[in-house]
Amino acid sequence: MLIPSNLLEGKKILLGVTGSIAAYKSLELLRLYIKAGAEVRVVMTPAAKKFVAPLSFEALSRNRVLDDTNESWSDDFNHIKISGWADLLVIAPATANTIAKLANGIADTILTQCALAYPGIKLLAPSANTNMIQNPMIQASMKMLAIANYEIVNTQTKELACQVTGDGAMAEPLEIFWQSARILLKNDFWTDRRVIVTGGGTIEKLDDVRTISNRSSGKMASALAAALFLRGADVNLIATRFDEGLPTSIHTIDVESSEEMEEYLTDSIRIAKKGKLTKPSLIHDEPIALIQKEPFLFMAAAVSDYIPTHPQEGKLKKEMLGESWNIEMKQNVDLLKSCNKEGIKTVAFKAETDPAVATQNAQNLLVNKGANAVCLNIIDENNPFGSDTNRIDFITVEGSVSLPRNEKLGLSLQLLDEAMRI
Repeated sequence: MLIPSNLLEGKKILLGVTGSIAAYKSLELLRLYIKAGAEVRVVMTPAAKKFVAPLSFEALSRNRVLDDTNESWSDDFNHIKISGWADLLVIAPATANTIAKLANGIADTILTQCALAYPGIKLLAPSANTNMIQNPMIQASMKMLAIANYEIVNTQTKELACQVTGDGAMAEPLEIFWQSARILLKNDFWTDRRVIVTGGGTIEKLDDVRTISNRSSGKMASALAAALFLRGADVNLIATRFDEGLPTSIHTIDVESSEEMEEYLTDSIRIAKKGKLTKPSLIHDEPIALIQKEPFLFMAAAVSDYIPTHPQEGKLKKEMLGESWNIEMKQNVDLLKSCNKEGIKTVAFKAETDPAVATQNAQNLLVNKGANAVCLNIIDENNPFGSDTNRIDFITVEGSVSLPRNEKLGLSLQLLDEAMRI
């Protein structure tokens, strides 16, 4: 998925690096921040410098690296000023040693001093041997940090540097990037709101080998799901195709046929209308509160209008079919029209190839199928299926807003600003 170069424009990130073998991955994380337009400063512990030289971070960030040897009080190059400068503090990797220190308020390195001085949300990406990360003291420390303005990115289970396969590997840089961007970009409207997105072209069975489908890539739905994640929503993406590199916190359901999509969509709408429980307290098992925000449904899937009347078992042989094959089709169920839209805001997507009738066809969905808004995009040689960019007319009963061509993630963020008003 293309990340817009201005996604984090104007945002200031303080990246803390501790002494883990995963420190080299922080260079990739830094590159992602810079590529997205953020300004980044780096602070390193003495142990971190044993793994990666500060010069590498300076070359990528175009800023001096703060460490225990160069703090200055004649300018802003100290743990108080640099912490006040940042919009977000990210510590990646965070060793077991650093996690224990942070949980107990120990500030014996420049990085732990920055963490104590920074009042906002801090993002922690742990990295440690399996036994170390699962040690009761470290587990207790992470629970303490979770109620002290820290958000923790889950570790991975894979082969570790010690050649043991287990939990403890730092999350991938892209996942840490997504979590960072979510903290910086979420807003009150979408935060904790349950949202369903459908995407991709449905795949209808002819026999066990052959299918009939359409050219929808699912990229717009994936971009929309990522944008909703960044804005803080609880996202459920039901699709036949997914873009690479989606945030792992997005709940995805992989389907093929329109029948499968209908089944999961019906169940997802029912669940979404129940509201969202906030995270359980670490002291008590009961959820803190039930959040009742009206859910949203974005119907971006290209559902087959017609499906085979008699899908066959096994593989049909051409010797049996003869020189021609007449496939009997029947009209498919209209998921947009038939789904239960009571109590849920619905945004439909409409792809058209004829500009002369495109707007009218899109407007008809507002009346005939009960959508609250329609996203119209016209397919032509400049806007083919599967492209990484798109343009949309966002249509409601009040009128139409044209969203100019943009990378699909950037366009999705603009689309969400319009959807807030329906």
